[in-house]
Amino acid sequence: MAGPGSAPSESDWAGLAKAVSGRVLRPGDIGFGPASTPFNERFAATTPAGVVTVADTADIRRAVQWASSVGVGAVARCGGHSYAGNSVSTGLVIDLSRLNTVTADGSTGLVEVAGGATMADIYAAIQPHEMAFALGNGASVGIAGLTLGGGYGATSRVHGLTADALVETTVLTADGELLRCDATENADLFWACRGGGGGNFGINTSFTFQAQPVSDCSTYLLLFDRSDAEKVFTVAQQVVRSAPEEFAARTGISTTSSGAIVSVIGQHLGPAVELREILDPLLSVAGPVRADILDRTYWEAKDDLLHETAGGAFAARTSILTEPLPDAGIEVMLALIGKWPGSGNPDGAGAALFSWGGAVNRVGVSETAFAHRDAMFLLALDTSWMASDPASTLQRNLGWLAELGEALAPFGTGGSYLNFTDPDLESWRTAYHNVNYARLVEVKKRHDPHRFFTFTQGIGT
Repeated sequence: MAGPGSAPSESDWAGLAKAVSGRVLRPGDIGFGPASTPFNERFAATTPAGVVTVADTADIRRAVQWASSVGVGAVARCGGHSYAGNSVSTGLVIDLSRLNTVTADGSTGLVEVAGGATMADIYAAIQPHEMAFALGNGASVGIAGLTLGGGYGATSRVHGLTADALVETTVLTADGELLRCDATENADLFWACRGGGGGNFGINTSFTFQAQPVSDCSTYLLLFDRSDAEKVFTVAQQVVRSAPEEFAARTGISTTSSGAIVSVIGQHLGPAVELREILDPLLSVAGPVRADILDRTYWEAKDDLLHETAGGAFAARTSILTEPLPDAGIEVMLALIGKWPGSGNPDGAGAALFSWGGAVNRVGVSETAFAHRDAMFLLALDTSWMASDPASTLQRNLGWLAELGEALAPFGTGGSYLNFTDPDLESWRTAYHNVNYARLVEVKKRHDPHRFFTFTQGIGT
């Protein structure tokens, strides 16, 4: 048995392999790479001591108990999409990917989801019942991380956050206790799981959501020349401000080695004829180089909005806006976008304004752990590079992102979105959690007093 500060012995690892029904992988084993490599290659150098791909909840308990007994940290991994690489560590990774069962009940609208399920798993289960709740637009994104950080989707202005649809979750704590959490039982932990962030209080082994009936809708993709960027950002925000909650928009500018493009993309929970009327002010002020406005089924719309990336390494910084970004902010943003230092990643860099508000803002700031209940827009800034790029490229990109974030900070509230985690954000406690941070610390002390589950920017650090 390993002592404090020492690495687990080979006999320790053999003991874990014997104790679990799943598979234990060590560096060099076939399958270790896919089970231990983060989606964000910025953190690809972080190599776990081992991975256990669990077969059931009992395996999770055994893995946590083993890690505690041998003195190594443990993190749970579902989709592996943490922007800050928090789904891997140098200790033990508990891979939940085999726990991906989803059961949907069309008569009650309840959707029971195992802790390792992804968006693809959930959509496959709910589509036959023509019901849904706010979900992400990446097929391999895990439900756990999305929910625990809040979870904002294209339908959130009507359906609320992913976390708002949560009615029950089970959490395995550091002492091996499996707690059922809802509004009345372990209500403090249930509160924290609705936007307080994953990896803090235990491992969520299951989630139950309340889904809503879906209807046909419409989607749009508008692309504009860079020369129209100022007009597009100004008018698109006005469109969001006056549009019904059924309308959602992402207004962005992206820049690559090939140049810059301005886009407005989104969904309307109504027919295309209504959508065209909503978009008319924007279509009138600037002629798009491409305009796709289509009637869609809910499921076709989901596919239309599917996010794809070239991969590689990336970083993001976000800002919560309670008012539209003014002309002065747009001017600063576009000027700095034009100074992006470049990289080998074809995804490039950019800035985007996501329409927030609606149903999300009808929940009180402390009714759940998610604190951003007064937002009109989320301003998201990002940059990317390849692992093969020189170290100087990485530093220039991070420096550029910091400059862009600081220049635009005066136009926001000081808040940031936890699910677009920024590991370089110094003010993360108030930026992510605002007035709810102190209560989150109390929940942490109650359910993980010895801070077994800990990481940079974790509650109580």
